[in-house]
Amino acid sequence: MTQQHFIDAARMRKRLAWGGFWTGFALGGFFDGILLHQILQWHHLLAGVGPSGTVPDLRYQILADGVFHLVHYVFMVLGLWLIWSTRAGLAANGAGRDIIAWALIGFGSWHIIDAVVSHWMLQLHRIRMDVDNPLLWDLIWLVPFGIVTLAIGIWMLRRGSGDGAGPNGGRMAASLSLAVMVAGPIAALPPTDLLDDGMTLALFRPELSFTDIAAATDAVGGSLVWSDASQGVWLIALGEGARPAALYRHGALMVSNGSVAVGCLSWMEI
Repeated sequence: MTQQHFIDAARMRKRLAWGGFWTGFALGGFFDGILLHQILQWHHLLAGVGPSGTVPDLRYQILADGVFHLVHYVFMVLGLWLIWSTRAGLAANGAGRDIIAWALIGFGSWHIIDAVVSHWMLQLHRIRMDVDNPLLWDLIWLVPFGIVTLAIGIWMLRRGSGDGAGPNGGRMAASLSLAVMVAGPIAALPPTDLLDDGMTLALFRPELSFTDIAAATDAVGGSLVWSDASQGVWLIALGEGARPAALYRHGALMVSNGSVAVGCLSWMEI
């Protein structure tokens, strides 16, 4: 093989490594957004910002979460483009192992950066906002998803270095690409399951009047139960078979599981 061939192979391997890293980095952000922002609803991106540690209007929180996911779409596209543009390198021995290792490094790096920058330096939010010891919860989240995941990725690279072994690169790249492409849309979806009591929390656009909100609730077969002081956030009782997501067609900005979301909002000024 010529020297130029080795140079091209090294350059291709480097691009695949960056592709794996940025794809794993994006997957880390989607994982955080899906699990912490939507399912567990422990915090929003800017939960700790503002006077007394709060953002007065929940609409800013929802907007910030949307921008958060949009930025990670950029990371996702960058990673997938690097993998696609260097797909010929996936045929090399060990390429599959390396791309998964770099994805783990990216995933772990995201959580470490999030903890150091967002939690401790800027204090934009903490893993749990409503606990006496938020640092403990930061570390409980950081260790398995950040430090351990990063260490596994580094171990995979070192263990496989120069042995020519590893899974098929094309299959590994396809699996990683599918995971991040599925995670992105899921991160943008609201929870759709109702509680046993049929309660759903809805945040409406600020320009809607009480009459508009009442009409929207009637349109989906629900009834208004509770509101915050601004009458922008409402707890709605929905009948059997009603779909909470239908409220989006009537001016809702966020629709979520009632009891969980009320718990999330209990430490906020809205």
